[in-house]
Amino acid sequence: MTDELIEASSLSGSAAMLSWVQDATGIGVFQVSSDGAMQATPALFRLFGLEPSQGATAADFEALILPEDRDKASSAASRGDGSARLDVEYRIRRADNGEVRRIARVGEVQRGVCGEVVGFAGVVRDVTEERAAAEALVLSEDRYRALFNAVDDGFCIIEFIDGPHGPLSDYIHVEANPGYARHTGIANVVGKTLRDIAGEQAEEWLHTYGEVLRTGRTVRFERCFEAVGRHIEVSATRVEPPSKRQVSVLFRDIGERRALEAERVRSAEALGALNETLEQRVQERTAELMKAEEALRQSQKMEAIGQLTGGIAHDFNNLLAGISGSLELIGNRIAQGRFSDVERFSTAAQHAAKRAAALTHRLLAFSRRQTLDPSPTNTNALVRGMEDLIRRTVGPAINVEVVAGGGLWPTFVDPHQLENALLNLCINARDAMPAGGRLTIETANRWFDPRAAALLDLEPGQYVALCVTDTGPGMSPSVAERAFEPFFTTKPTGQGTGLGLSMVYGFARQSGGQVLIYSEPGEGAMVCIYLPRSEASAEPIEEPVAATLPMATADKGETIMVVDDEPSVRMLASEVLHELGFNSIEAADGPSALKILRSDARIDLLVTDVGLPGGMNGRQLADAAREHRPELSVLFITGYAENAVVGNGQLEAGMHIMTKPFELAGLADKIRSLTARDES
Repeated sequence: MTDELIEASSLSGSAAMLSWVQDATGIGVFQVSSDGAMQATPALFRLFGLEPSQGATAADFEALILPEDRDKASSAASRGDGSARLDVEYRIRRADNGEVRRIARVGEVQRGVCGEVVGFAGVVRDVTEERAAAEALVLSEDRYRALFNAVDDGFCIIEFIDGPHGPLSDYIHVEANPGYARHTGIANVVGKTLRDIAGEQAEEWLHTYGEVLRTGRTVRFERCFEAVGRHIEVSATRVEPPSKRQVSVLFRDIGERRALEAERVRSAEALGALNETLEQRVQERTAELMKAEEALRQSQKMEAIGQLTGGIAHDFNNLLAGISGSLELIGNRIAQGRFSDVERFSTAAQHAAKRAAALTHRLLAFSRRQTLDPSPTNTNALVRGMEDLIRRTVGPAINVEVVAGGGLWPTFVDPHQLENALLNLCINARDAMPAGGRLTIETANRWFDPRAAALLDLEPGQYVALCVTDTGPGMSPSVAERAFEPFFTTKPTGQGTGLGLSMVYGFARQSGGQVLIYSEPGEGAMVCIYLPRSEASAEPIEEPVAATLPMATADKGETIMVVDDEPSVRMLASEVLHELGFNSIEAADGPSALKILRSDARIDLLVTDVGLPGGMNGRQLADAAREHRPELSVLFITGYAENAVVGNGQLEAGMHIMTKPFELAGLADKIRSLTARDES
């Protein structure tokens, strides 16, 4: 290889090495000629957030300099005063991300053979972090110095030195704050040695601080400085690392601290005395407020009870008048031997009794105490099964449309109560359209996130919506707000109890859902029931059958125990059982029933009330009986489902519920189905 090739290869390698160093250190190199032409390394482009492959002119780079720094940068580059170096710092806004960075530029003016300016060349580097660190350091030092001088306690740093008496035989004061002079009475101590200020006590101080330096243990002791007349606590700590041979010393006035502590004790005692009287005054005032609040609550409760009982009394008095009057007429006709009108009066009494039962169920639904028998339910199938009934109920003047949601989820709900709720909504919609209109029943899946669920007072998750919409006059906001109140109605007297919507509301809340009204005056109304989704498959909807007392079916000596504290209920139930051909055993309370259940007597089914006297309710009786008879079927007959009976909302296998009052034919059907199931 020739010398020329060796030299060219060496130069090429040096250029590559230089380029690598520039890229690794983030230093950009540039050269600008007098005519504006510019050459720059890729590192310079990256510093300014530009793409090297796209190229850029000097004007492109200058445009990225912040306006307030642009004059400073350009004047340095164009200065013609003969200066050789033109160093400057300025800020830029990167082209790629808009970030502001601080740039340091070192450059020189290039001149021709006649001294004229022919160009400008230099290097650029990003000094943002470097300047920020320097500023932070200055700020930290300023804060330290301000804190050091502001500390009320005396503070100094001493450094051990080799003195005339040997190694580490003296120390010099390196730093001291203004508090040092106040606590010790020694001014201008910085630069003075121990022996300059301590005299005869030098050896004692030297020994004490020397131990701190050697062991690294903090030492505290007390001294009286006569120059200031103060009793001072001295605390000495080694400054790390030990090679510095320094100890920091803190001087604290114990007299002031003890005076403050004494004052604090006196203040605490005074505050305690004040707190005792204040607590008494607060308790007295709180008692007064609680008394007033209780009086207000009692007044509101009595007002609500008055409204509730007034509505109940009105409706029940009407119903009882119909029942008692019919029974009285039946008695008169029988006494007279006239039987032609007995059936009419009996039908009237039964009708009034059913209306009374419906009123009771609505009250329980509103208070969320009704008996529910929930199961996975297909709401679309339920609506289809009721469609004909709804059309007949609302009449031909109202067009009924059903919009069934596709892929509707099942919901865990009492299907019979849901049917009642839907029928109530449809009747309300019919009453809102006396001249006819359109009634729409719609089902859909709904998913509420935490925010939407909070607005609806629901748990987040998946729900099934059942909505009934009418084209009636709609509701004002004030009416919609009160629509769920018991006995509130806008219908004329005698045309509504005001319990329909309150029943729907209570049922929805008891089922873990919600019901809302969407309405504006003149725009109709939509009432939506939202019920939680069930993961289980929906059960088929049972077709209703006519309620008739079946003929006797028991022929194997089946025995059924009836437990109820109401003699008339026991009598009626026993009559039904005898009609069916069953043997019956009666008991008026739990303990007496349990004695029989624990005997060897044959009992195929337990029919028991929930609320029983004798300290044992129906559920406790059933659980105790199953300890002796594990396979015993149980039928609860109750006015409402207490938590003690249904537990978490679901009965155990083999347990069933019927709600009082019930038709005897319905009781007979239930008993027959349960005994038939046991036989199979």
